[in-house]
Amino acid sequence: MPAIRIPVMDLKPQVAPLREQILAAWAKALEQTAFCLGPEVEAFEQEFAQYCGAAHAIGVNSGTSALHVALAALGVGPGDEVLTTPYTFVATSWAVSYCGATPVFADIVPATFNLDPAAAEKALTRKTKAIIAVHLYGQPAQMDALCDLAKRKGLPLIEDAAQAHGAMFQGRRVGTFGTIGCFSFYPSKNLGACGEGGLCTTQDAALAAKLKLLRNHASSAPYRFDELGYNYRMENLQAAALRIKLPHLEGWNERRRAIAARYDELLKDTDVRTPAVGPERSHVYHLYVVRHRQRNALARHLEEAGIGTARHYPVPVHRQPAYAHLDIPEGAFPCAEQAARECLSLPMYPELSDAQVDEVAAAVKAWKP
Repeated sequence: MPAIRIPVMDLKPQVAPLREQILAAWAKALEQTAFCLGPEVEAFEQEFAQYCGAAHAIGVNSGTSALHVALAALGVGPGDEVLTTPYTFVATSWAVSYCGATPVFADIVPATFNLDPAAAEKALTRKTKAIIAVHLYGQPAQMDALCDLAKRKGLPLIEDAAQAHGAMFQGRRVGTFGTIGCFSFYPSKNLGACGEGGLCTTQDAALAAKLKLLRNHASSAPYRFDELGYNYRMENLQAAALRIKLPHLEGWNERRRAIAARYDELLKDTDVRTPAVGPERSHVYHLYVVRHRQRNALARHLEEAGIGTARHYPVPVHRQPAYAHLDIPEGAFPCAEQAARECLSLPMYPELSDAQVDEVAAAVKAWKP
């Protein structure tokens, strides 16, 4: 197999020009000797809240922790159900299971890969305690319909925005529609830390206070613990790096959109289905995902041409061995299952050159299924 010349993801060209700034920020954080939470975390929370248009931001140690602490703050527990999508990274459902609740799934809209509001409404039961909408691949879910559904049913709505930093629906940034927004700063994300990190956003001051309490062992005073808490504190060093990166996020997202537009144009006359963007949405292309019935063969062809690809979520959550106990049969969510069989991620990162995009597209067009 030839060496990969154009990887599906490359962090080096993003980190290199920021290296000295990040090292200087870390030196400052080292002087502060506040490693868990601390002044850099507080500053980043304020800056990210302002960027999103949220009243409050609460830093935690991962996107998974953000989802878990959000559900815990809303009182989700054993016997409850949480409605979400089967086509996403498994952490969305992990958070439900961590609370002792049961994930319940509804199918996706094929064009956007996001939760279908009509299917979601049909899947609600008297045990439903919350809804989690995922903004998959960087495209917002249909938030007007989902917010309306949550309001009519009296349910909290959590936004899993782990892949959608800066994405917008009807002119508003994701993370500000639901009861709580949850973000991941895993290194490969549009805004990535130099390690793990996560954050919750909310407009509710009381809920923000609850989230801050729970992330820090639910310690209301030194050695006083009134309820079950978690060790989900964001590290000061990670916040320091994220503060250096945050001012670049909009530029990086613009470049992602430009790359996606170039792919769209170059691949428009092929039988590969390029991403569709729903109305009133601003996609930030965490991933550029195409579809083809012979996805695996296309992936092999591209890898032989030295081009990296990835098959994100080839097994939907309801078909994972960890959730076999739910006894959900194959075919229960046909749109999600078809996406899992057909989707292929092409190289996508802001530093990808136009020439590299052209080379990837040319290799796709040269493929004869």
